Amino acid sequence: MKRDERGIISPYDMKKGSVKAGYTFMVLLMIVIGITTLYPFFNTFFGSLKTREEFFAFPPTFFPKSWIWTNYNDAWNGFDLPLLTFLKNTLFIYMGNVVCSLLLIGLAAYALSHLRVPFKRWVTLFFLATLLIPPATYIVPNFMNLKSLGMINTYWAFWLPAAANAYFMLLLKNFFDGIHKEILEAARIDGASEFKSFIKIAVPLSTPIIGTLLILSFSTTWNDFYWPSIVMTEKEMYPLATGIYRYVVYSTSVIPWSVRFAILTMAMLPPVVFFLIFQKFIIRGLTVSSVKG
Repeated sequence: MKRDERGIISPYDMKKGSVKAGYTFMVLLMIVIGITTLYPFFNTFFGSLKTREEFFAFPPTFFPKSWIWTNYNDAWNGFDLPLLTFLKNTLFIYMGNVVCSLLLIGLAAYALSHLRVPFKRWVTLFFLATLLIPPATYIVPNFMNLKSLGMINTYWAFWLPAAANAYFMLLLKNFFDGIHKEILEAARIDGASEFKSFIKIAVPLSTPIIGTLLILSFSTTWNDFYWPSIVMTEKEMYPLATGIYRYVVYSTSVIPWSVRFAILTMAMLPPVVFFLIFQKFIIRGLTVSSVKG
């Protein structure tokens, strides 16, 4: 029979009044944090099921009296919103980000970890220092560079910056540092090139952190609306978040607010489900990447 694992606080400690009071306070605090975190999600979902009169009723109600599921049909098929086009653009941007970022960043991380790179520590420190720069300070320079290269209104405006993610590179480098150099030395003796060692050895051994980066990249691509609204001026090129931002959230059109909330609920659900399914995978990848072998 499997024994129960001992927690940080033992039954003996729980007999003390101060420990019990502190434990109760922490539990109440977690409940409050949970409620404040989940309230916007449930408020959006229940708001999408209300009638127009109930939506603007005062005092406001949290639960809808009659659940109007047709709001979701109106959100998807009505009001001439190309949600499917926005979704395709988002997925295409994500796939390009994955290919460009993981290939180039992965090769850079592998080189800093297992190849003889001049001034390796200084190069790593340089990439680490870039994480301290506020992203808002280099939005305009990035835009001007992409404009001079003729990449505005193209997907390269997303793929090229994604290939220079210092955070992803440092995570991969820390994971690659845990790969024993004897394995790579044996591959070199057998005649494998460095690129083949990277593809055949480093990548298969790094599936936890690569999977984590895929999930983090998905969340970033799905939720980003500010940068696409700068580099994309054509409606047919908008990703989902930017399309919703421009034509749903801050639109002056006649879209009912309950239908707008239905669109927001549909856009909010995939990353939430994605995270709930793969949260253990994310935590495992980040934890392993922070510990060297």
